[in-house]
Amino acid sequence: MSNTITDTNFNFPNQKSVYKGKVREVYNINDEQLVMIATDRLSAFDVVMPKGIPYKGQILNQIATKMMKDTEDLVPNWLVSTPDPNVAVGHLCEPFKVEMVIRGYMSGHAAREYKAGKRLLCGVPMPEGMKENDKFPEPIITPATKAEMGDHDEDISREDILKRGIVSEEDYIVLEDYTRKLFQRGTEIAEKRGLILVDTKYEFGKTKDGKIVLIDEIHTPDSSRYFYADGYQERQDRGEAQKQLSKEFVRQWLISNGFQGKEGQEVPHMSDEYIETVSDRYIELYENITGESFVKADVSNILGRIEKNVLQHLE
Repeated sequence: MSNTITDTNFNFPNQKSVYKGKVREVYNINDEQLVMIATDRLSAFDVVMPKGIPYKGQILNQIATKMMKDTEDLVPNWLVSTPDPNVAVGHLCEPFKVEMVIRGYMSGHAAREYKAGKRLLCGVPMPEGMKENDKFPEPIITPATKAEMGDHDEDISREDILKRGIVSEEDYIVLEDYTRKLFQRGTEIAEKRGLILVDTKYEFGKTKDGKIVLIDEIHTPDSSRYFYADGYQERQDRGEAQKQLSKEFVRQWLISNGFQGKEGQEVPHMSDEYIETVSDRYIELYENITGESFVKADVSNILGRIEKNVLQHLE
């Protein structure tokens, strides 16, 4: 378990600042480039777990960068290069303060709200008579405000985003259009792998010249939920739980151990054996989502490896 990275403290040439998110650490180089390092931290219910997950950062980074390349013909993105398995380097952007969440199925948070009797999610109506994991007639966009580390992201409607001036209407129309296009492409990619892309979130930013681009991660198990397509309908008809390919298995384990990120709750102990199973699940996710075998990077000195590769890139 020691061969994981849960924190970095690099000092790269021309480094202006560093931002530490729940999972990624972002180094600003000369107000021009961002070096984004995917750590092995695991976050659930907006809480960072005490132990890192071996290879998780590499898995997230490699899925996200592959998916960016697979969608760049549709939507421009921030990515310039990937000098290390855990690192993506891209253009400095001013991020929009909303996450664009899009849902093709009534699962996860949407299902929990629906069970609680709500039929409006972020101002979007959900039809009567739906069961958990049913497909929506059309995918729905249910944005969330971006939380600072430790805070919960909050649902927000399109109307509130525009009324509060969080995003201009002109920009928001682009964000919605890009979100739908990316989700459609993600759905097609998933289909080829025998998967269903259930829901996902996208983040966008503006480059210095005012171009709206996709940033952060895309179609990873941390930002997306997948079902196995095989047997989906049979499971729905029998009222059974769907076979999932996402971080939901960690959330369910936490819930069953009395933790949902609420005040006064303590994160349950994660044994090394359990951490190992989480790592194995992430590798399985990688291979299913990308259709490629996962090649473990050398983790004998991860921080040294990252520093060397980033410095070579910056030269």
